[in-house]
Amino acid sequence: MTTEQTAPAAPASSSRSGSAGGRDRRRGWLAFLRDVIIIVLVAVLVSFLVKTFLVRSFYIPSGSMEDTLLVNDRILVDEITPRFGGYERGDIVVFRDPGGWLPARTEPPRSVLVEALDWTLSLVGLSAPDSDDHLVKRVIGMPGDHVVCCNDLGQITVNDQAIDESAYLKLPTPDSPASADDFDVVVPEDRLWVLGDNRYSSKDSRYNQDQPGKGFVPVENVVGRAFLITWPFDRFGTLDFHHEVFESVPDEAPAESSK
Repeated sequence: MTTEQTAPAAPASSSRSGSAGGRDRRRGWLAFLRDVIIIVLVAVLVSFLVKTFLVRSFYIPSGSMEDTLLVNDRILVDEITPRFGGYERGDIVVFRDPGGWLPARTEPPRSVLVEALDWTLSLVGLSAPDSDDHLVKRVIGMPGDHVVCCNDLGQITVNDQAIDESAYLKLPTPDSPASADDFDVVVPEDRLWVLGDNRYSSKDSRYNQDQPGKGFVPVENVVGRAFLITWPFDRFGTLDFHHEVFESVPDEAPAESSK
């Protein structure tokens, strides 16, 4: 009698246990999924904030900065330091086209999926979709500087002080002047005079003097200072600004040399 009465109760208990176990497993998976989503959203948010206010990733589309930077190198650009400390001669800067420096181009249409993927990857620094809209050059002249090319030795002078750029210049021959084109400019306030290290293959300040900005780059157009090559891995390392090249340059142009 006892056995007959208690026997049917066992499956009911087992059924309740199984149902509870299933609910527990579902709750466990939902909690895990929720945690994963939160972690991903936080990671994307942090990456977005870093990209917006601290560093950005760009790739090099041309050879104008060889051999310092090579085509398809990927670089990180420091956005915060220049905002507080300004720029120095020798800094390698990334800036938006001041107008007329880059040729007009048409982008082939891309699917919504590709656009969304590219945008997402850009948030975490794995894509740099606007690299083609920016340029990278080395700062040679600061606001107020009198920059001239070239002296009898083929060197550029800044505030009447010759600078030896042999440490980073790529020239056709060791005896080639630092520029094939002469120039004589005084850099206006809040502007920079920038040149490429591959001096004979760089459409820089020299070649844009007929544009509205007369070849000068507004400081407000500068995104930041490049400081690290991240790709390819065999080129990973910090960039040399060669500030020592400009150590002897006086802060201001002599009055008689200013224009």
